[in-house]
Amino acid sequence: MDRIRNDSDRIIRRAGRLPFRESGRVVSLLALLTVSVVNACAAGPEDGYELWMRYRPLADDASRSLYSSRLRTVTLATPTGADSPTLAAARQELADGLKGILDLEPRILLVRSETNESLGSDGFTISPDLDEGIRIAANSGTGVLYGAFALLRRIQTGRNPDETVTSVPRIQRRLLNHWDNLNRFVERGYAGSSLWEWFHLPGIRSARYRDYARACASIGLNGTVLTNVNADALILTPQYMERVAALADEFRPYGIRVYLTARFSAPIQIGGLPTADPFDPDVRAWWQSKINAIYAHVPDFGGFLVKANSEGQPGPQEYGRTQADGANMLAEALAPHEGIVIWRAFVYQADNKEDRVKQASSEFDPLDGKFHANVVVQIKNGPLDFMPREPFHPLFGSLKDTNLAPEFQITQEYLGGSVHLAYLGPMWKEVLEADTFAAGPGSTVARVADGSLRKRPLSAMAGVANTGTDRNWTGHPLAQANWYAFGRLAWDHTLTAEAIAEEWTRMTFSNDEAVVRPMVDLLMGSRETVVNFSMPLGLHHIMAEGHHYGPGPWVTHERADWSAPYYHQADEIGLGADRTVTGSNALEDYAPELQKLWGDQARCPENLLLWFHHVPWDHPMKSGRTLWDELCLRYQQGVDEVRAMQASWNQLKGRIDDRRHTDVSERLIRQESDAREWRDACLLYFQQFSRRPLPAGVEPPEHDLEFYRSARLRYVPGHPGDQ
Repeated sequence: MDRIRNDSDRIIRRAGRLPFRESGRVVSLLALLTVSVVNACAAGPEDGYELWMRYRPLADDASRSLYSSRLRTVTLATPTGADSPTLAAARQELADGLKGILDLEPRILLVRSETNESLGSDGFTISPDLDEGIRIAANSGTGVLYGAFALLRRIQTGRNPDETVTSVPRIQRRLLNHWDNLNRFVERGYAGSSLWEWFHLPGIRSARYRDYARACASIGLNGTVLTNVNADALILTPQYMERVAALADEFRPYGIRVYLTARFSAPIQIGGLPTADPFDPDVRAWWQSKINAIYAHVPDFGGFLVKANSEGQPGPQEYGRTQADGANMLAEALAPHEGIVIWRAFVYQADNKEDRVKQASSEFDPLDGKFHANVVVQIKNGPLDFMPREPFHPLFGSLKDTNLAPEFQITQEYLGGSVHLAYLGPMWKEVLEADTFAAGPGSTVARVADGSLRKRPLSAMAGVANTGTDRNWTGHPLAQANWYAFGRLAWDHTLTAEAIAEEWTRMTFSNDEAVVRPMVDLLMGSRETVVNFSMPLGLHHIMAEGHHYGPGPWVTHERADWSAPYYHQADEIGLGADRTVTGSNALEDYAPELQKLWGDQARCPENLLLWFHHVPWDHPMKSGRTLWDELCLRYQQGVDEVRAMQASWNQLKGRIDDRRHTDVSERLIRQESDAREWRDACLLYFQQFSRRPLPAGVEPPEHDLEFYRSARLRYVPGHPGDQ
């Protein structure tokens, strides 16, 4: 084991001194050594490091025999038939996977095939090949790599080996966004420090870089934004470019392109210019020179992600320019290199008195059609800020001549960090399947995102990563399912959240039906449980200040839009934000069909009721209860559901490994305690306004309101400083 590590370190150091083309050859050898390290560690106790790529022996003898008989030869077919570091990675993955799962050492052949235009650059076909073989065909080595992972996934989950499968990604750019700072602090990170060891790069390279790339490629992700959207201009300096290039070299064999966040004021901060005005010729020349230098280090650099004029980040508006002006300046400089600009729509200003959920629409709607073809506007799934539930962002329906990318948050900023169990597949499907009515019925967010609704030339989907240096990558062992689900949905948004949960369970834990069914049920209900005990019926933004872990409906701030009462608007009459024509009229940003549905208090779905309406405390709900009683019982239901999750998980003891079982059990105990705190604190606070007793079935609070108001958590993960 020590010899393997030492050999790996030696090759890493050598690769750090090589030019781009030669280092690519060394990378393929390094891939083999990295897999060897992982396999050498695999014999120890389960710790979650291997994620869903565990490659354990199939327990069923009949299945193992069937697969073994069909997989004596695996043929990898591309139009060139030539070897590459990516094909070397695919061969090694297949060799290790089939050895681990089936104790099989097949022949793996490289052959030349005809180009299949329908597969594009990343798609693949898996098909039977003669009596004892399987063929993976693609137009590129990356497509073959995706096919190799797909074949292993099918074996791990017990799918028919004789079935021909063709798979083509629906989204072109499938990205993780890392909110990682150069000091390795991860903003909203709950699983340790940043994976990127900037101080050690480029010469010292962690084996985790390659395993990260393997994990991303295994679920079809093809890009990673290395740095925080609250950007640091230093990442664009020559010193860091060498380090970025080292990471790009590590990721390249697995089809992962690197992207960076660009601080709009970089020409001033690191360029010595007096301005960052996008219309200034010297500024434009500086960015062109900087981008040329980046591509000299990283020839396949993906492009920039930009947060501008939001939460203190500089932007073009400081010079009287629009968001489109700023994005297009960068896009023009990137275009010769086929790079793109991903421009975030998350904008709101401290001095803007308009309802915060309207501000992005007010700013971007007039800019529709004014962004260059290599610009993608990246839009959070909802109009506020990754709440446990909110309606889809209205920009998905209103921007018709702009490339749009949904931005999902894999890390659980508002859903309990790495403590609470919250499988987010159902949440993302809820958004993707939402109908915008932008071009009539059936104009789903998914069709907007993949470009098919408006025949847009560029598509992307982004997920704010939940990875860190914790041994199991994501802190909570079951939070791995969210990383997995995001990748699978970015590849194919027609997959169901339940099917993805089952895949992940079978690969990560067991094919034993006594494990699979309870685990899938646990995952599928978990997000709604968090909604119930924290922000039910459309409540939003009532969490603690700063770290967002725990309740805070009383939180006020000198900025109204950072205050909980700004959103819940509780008073003696009722609860909820009026966003109809009698209130802020944020409803007008949606299609008429949705205005009619959501604007009618009697017809509005109850899970969004308090988002759009200020509802009287005695308003009759569909259950026949008043709003107050329904609210109380929803909070209690959330607590009860966590207890049911505990009981279900306890039933799995002995069927899965002790280490991961204990880890999840401890977190569920904390989650039940947190759920009770949410229930008690919120109901005591709102009871001041409703002046009604708790209904039967709701447990009495453990403490008085002042106890919860005075509670203060400090040094909460994911938020800098003492909170």
